[in-house]
Parts: sequence; structure tokens; C-alpha cells
Amino acid sequence: MPRITQLEQGSPWVELSTTPADWKAADPKLLATMLGQMHLIRAFEESVLELAGEGLVHGPAHSSIGQEGGAVGSAVSLRPTDGVNGTHRGHHQFLAKALGYVSPKGFDPKKLVNADTQALLQRTLAEILGLSQGFSGGRGGSMHLQWLEAGALGTNAIVGGGVPLAAGNAWSQKHAGTSDLSVSYFGDGATNIGSVLETMNLAAAWDLPLCFFIENNMYAVSTHITEVTKEPRLSARALGFNFPSWRVDGMDPLAVHLAMEQASDYMRSGKGPALIEAEVYRFFHQNGPYPGSAFGYRPKEEEKAWSDRDPLTRLASEMKKLKLIDDKGIESVRKQSQDAMMLAVAELVEQDPEGKPGVRRIKPELWPDPKFVDVGIRGDASEIASARKSEEATFTGEVKNVKFIDAVAAVMERRMQTSDKYVVMGEDIHRLKGGTNGATKGLKEQFPDRILGTPISENAFAGLGCGIALDGRYRPVVEFMYPDFMWVAADQVFNQIGKARHMFGGKGEVPVVLRSKVAMGSGYGSQHLMDPAGVMVTNPGWRVVAASTPFDYIGLMNAALELNDPVFVIEHLDLYNESGNIPADDLDYQIELGKAAVRRQGKDVTVLTYLSMVKHSLEAVEQTGIDGEVIDLRWLDRASLDWDTIGESIKKTNAVLIVEQGARGTSYGGWLADEIQRRYFDYLDQPVQRVTGGEAAPSISKVLERAAIAKTEEVVVGLKAVAAGFGGGK
Repeated sequence: MPRITQLEQGSPWVELSTTPADWKAADPKLLATMLGQMHLIRAFEESVLELAGEGLVHGPAHSSIGQEGGAVGSAVSLRPTDGVNGTHRGHHQFLAKALGYVSPKGFDPKKLVNADTQALLQRTLAEILGLSQGFSGGRGGSMHLQWLEAGALGTNAIVGGGVPLAAGNAWSQKHAGTSDLSVSYFGDGATNIGSVLETMNLAAAWDLPLCFFIENNMYAVSTHITEVTKEPRLSARALGFNFPSWRVDGMDPLAVHLAMEQASDYMRSGKGPALIEAEVYRFFHQNGPYPGSAFGYRPKEEEKAWSDRDPLTRLASEMKKLKLIDDKGIESVRKQSQDAMMLAVAELVEQDPEGKPGVRRIKPELWPDPKFVDVGIRGDASEIASARKSEEATFTGEVKNVKFIDAVAAVMERRMQTSDKYVVMGEDIHRLKGGTNGATKGLKEQFPDRILGTPISENAFAGLGCGIALDGRYRPVVEFMYPDFMWVAADQVFNQIGKARHMFGGKGEVPVVLRSKVAMGSGYGSQHLMDPAGVMVTNPGWRVVAASTPFDYIGLMNAALELNDPVFVIEHLDLYNESGNIPADDLDYQIELGKAAVRRQGKDVTVLTYLSMVKHSLEAVEQTGIDGEVIDLRWLDRASLDWDTIGESIKKTNAVLIVEQGARGTSYGGWLADEIQRRYFDYLDQPVQRVTGGEAAPSISKVLERAAIAKTEEVVVGLKAVAAGFGGGK
């Protein structure tokens, strides 16, 4: 018979409820402030639903009516320097943090709205209506509210997508030596998604001051929580990661406040993350001005039971018992809130002069200029305009010969020596004498707090890197061991990092560098060997660089590290052990943004290539005797490509061969060929030719792997095809 020992959780798990004594002990100013904030949020949401009913909200209107107690109770005592982010249902979260920022001394029920509060309400409503005076110029709308000045880091339309970003903010707060904290709000549906659970693990492992705040309203759209989890007490999620959690009635704002006070003390003391589960209820459907019962997934009796527990009514009732307010005062708070929203609406909406009486429209002059549509996808790169540039072909100083991989480690070491703002993270980078390939060789010993070996959780640490970048105090370098792994973190790479600047109005900076290596030919098979260039350049927001020499790698990485945009640095395993010259005593230069390198002059065909295929292209030109002009692109993305050099060459040769190693399906050359034919059609004497790998990803068999990728032999065939296109030669 085996011995059975009952195990216990490692951290506290409690349910907190208020008593009459708690209400009596509460600061009257605190209660008045919470009452005022909740009424302002309620009136705001009612106005949003009214405008949505008139068709004036373009897109969804995810109201938070009924859930105000959780947001206000948790945010009312936060510092301006504390950060919060939230979900698509985030108006109340955003407003709770922002209202505290514009009125740091609290709210007086007798004079609830000042000029700053009124401006906040109007500007927030303008954003939801998609107008230029909104916080993000109308781009964010209802689901992407951000005001960094107030510590509102941004609400997020991807379920659970913002949680890793909050972890990055918390990392920056901790590493900067502050006692600030971050709060990430999300719903019951997000508790089952990988990014949230990965972030819980990472935040606990690194003792980050991050509060996971679950608004448990029991329904993910129309799916009840008991349909999707065996443990509907969502506060239990923290137990698996060994940090404390509180379960609290979210319809009781004081209970939420007290739970947040306890959790804040824990987090600010440096002990790590905490979790609060607030049981709340949205009075309306997932989207729009109708109750859930109208769609058949919630009984009216349930809705009535929860509406009888309205957090606004609960707080007002307790304040009345304490003789802090009377019915007339409560009605005054309600009316002031409604009047403020009527004024905000009046500033943005007018009667339609050509419509029926009573029909309203957005004031036409408030719409964004259509020319604003692509502004701010990335920055203007002015931050590196004055940097010292250098090129290997013209460098006259002393040089030394090093392996490519040693140049990778050396430039990162140099940058980390010159500034404390750089932090590097990734799997195994702190072990194995510099990670799996030596890219961080010697760095952990010199910078133990800035070389972060991560869990195997690309979603969490990529998003954490984004959060660090958005905070602005540090510049993260995130390593994906193989580029195929970015699909695991596709939400963070594309929806979060790539879109953040543009989505939030084009003003914010996202200085994150993502490194990975192409490993074709190494035998690692279909899930490790992709070339990510084609995927990355067709997703907005990213700059993409690819070096073929150690000298260029140093210059390109230096530029990437100083840019205020996200930069994907693509490397190649084949290049790591090759050697090349770098300056003997200079690792501080940059390669000019948008500048390609002509590796061989020629007049017969323009060969456009990058990474290891530069060498293969040069070999093929020599083997065929075709006078190809080989251009190493280096900067691959749409905004950074050197069209001047490419165009000058095409006008000379009248033919193009694009050379890449990887599969056709994710091909960089497919996009590039289309762009070239649009720009230079009149100069082309034949269609753009391409050398690529096969359709399938490379597989394990040495023979099949070689058949799936391109090398010198395939470039030879491509060059001969160009020559044949000219009738056998020029």
C-alpha cells in the first residue's frame, strides 16, 4: 500500500468580503471618489451605447456597464506611475486609471466634474467614435485606448494579448529600482489562453510586480465558464505558479479596493506577482445595447439577480447608512455625470442637416484626414540620421579577421558596455557559453541582470520584450532560437509589436530587436529551417535586416539597436563559422539605413540577394561567365529597401534575378518581384526571374533537404534562364 501525503498550495488563496466594520473604517473621501468615478463611467458607457444604437460607433461597442466596481475599486489607489492595461472591454479600466490621474485628490460629489475631467471624457469618446481628437487619432477606437501619461498602457482586442506586455512594463519598473506595479485586466475567457498562463509562469519565476486582474463575468461572449473549465474559481490559476490570489465580490468596490491594497503591499515589497479574481457581471451583451437574454444564452432571472447587486447602488447604499450622502446627493452625482456626457457628445455630434428630425451625425470637421491612414507605421529614423556610418569597401583603418558568430557577440557586448538600456532575452542564452550558437558568449558574466534566460514560452517573452520597449527605459533584444518559433508567438510579433505604433496613433516608439537564424542545411527539418524574410516584410511595422559579412553585421545591428522601430535581424547558420574582416578597434559604426551593397559590378543581369545566397550568387556568376551585377540588399523591408541602387542597376541590365534559399510559399522574392515590375516595367526586357527553394519546407533527409533549398547550382540555372530570355546571351 503506497503512502499518501496530502499536498498543500505554496501560496495563500483567500476570499475577501467586507463587513460593516470595513465600511465604517473606510475613508469617506475614498468612498466619495469611487462613487463619482463609477457614475462617470456608467454615464459614459450609456452614451456610447446610445450613439452605437444610432449607428455612430463604427465597429463594436463593448460596454462595461455592471463591471465598474472591479475597475474603480482596483485602480482608485494606484499611483500615476503604476501601469495598467486591459482588454477589448476596457473603457472602464482606462477611465478608472485616467480619472485618478486627472483628479489625484479625489472627487467631490458636490462638484464632480472639472475641466480636466470633462476633457478626458470628450477625448475618450472621440477615440471610440474614430475622431482625430481621440487619444490615438481615432485609430484605436473602442478596443485600443492608450494614454501613457496617465499610466494607461493600452487596451487590447486580442484575448489575453496584452498580458505579456504588462509583464514587460513590470520588468522595467522592477529593474529601474522603483516600487511601482502593473495591473493587467482580462476576462474569464482569457484565463485559458496560452499567453496568459505563460506570463503567469514567467512573472512568478522573475518576481515581477504584476497583478493579474480577472474580471470574471462568467461568459466569454455567450459561452458559460462551466463549459470550458473544470475549475471555475479562476483565482486558483495562481496556485500552479506559486503566487498569492484573492477572490472577491466585484460588485462590492470596497472589497475590491481592500484586496488590491493587500496585493499591492505584496507586490511593492518585491515578492512577485499577485492575482485578483473579481466576480462581476456585464449587464449587456458582448457588444451593443441589448441584454444577453435577448440572444438566448442568459436567463432573465439571472440578469435581474445581478442587476439588483449593481455596484453603484451598493456603494451609494453603504454611504447612506454612514450618513455620508443622501438621495438628493446621489441624484446630483448621477445628473452631473450625465450632464458631462451630454456636453461631451454635443462637442462631437450634431443634428444631421439633411436627415430626418432627431437624426444625428458626427461633425464632419472632426474626422481624421484620410492622408493620415499610413502615417506612423514606423518612425522616420531621424534618431540614427547623424550616426557615424562605415562600409567595409571604403574602410581604411586597421582590421582583424573574426568568425561571423564572434562579431555577433562582440557588437552586443560593446553596446551593453556603453549603455545600461540594453537587455537580451531568450532560451538558453545564459548557458552553453553563449547560447546554442555562441551569440551571447561572455555576456552573462559581465551583465548578469541583463542577460535573461527565459522559459520555453515565446508568446510570453516576446510580449514581455514589447512591454519593455513601450515603457521606454530599456531596449530589449529578443532571440528566437529558430524563426519557425515565431509562429508560436505570432500574436505578439504581428498583432502587438508590429502594429503598436500605428494602432495607438503613430507617436509611440517600439524599440525592440528580434534576432533569429536561418538554419537550412543543418538537418533540423520542417519546423526549424524557414527563412522568415517574406513573412516579416509583408507585415506592417517591422524593419528587416540581413547581413552577409561580419563587418556589415556590426553596422546593421548597431543601427537596429538605435532605431525606435521594431527590427527583425535575420542571421544564417552557414555564415556563423565563416570569417571576415572587422575594424580592429571600432564597433560603434552603423550601416546606413536603406543602403544596399553592390558586391560585383555587371551589365548582363541584376542579381538581388541577401544572407548566405550572396556568396552562392557570386560563385554562380563566376561559373557561368554571365556578367551579373550582384547586389546584397541588407535592408529588406518595404520602407528601407535601397530602390536607388536597385533601379540604377535595372536600368543598366534590363533584367532581374532574385535569389533566395527558402521555400516559395513564404518567399521574399514573390513580393519583391511584384514591386519591381510595378516600378521598373518599362526597363525590363523579360519577366523578373527567381531562384528559390522548393514548395515544401526542408525535411530531415540529407538528400531531400538539399533538394528543397537553393545554393550555387540553382543560381547557375537561374542565370542561364535569364541568358536564354535574351536569346542565349546579350
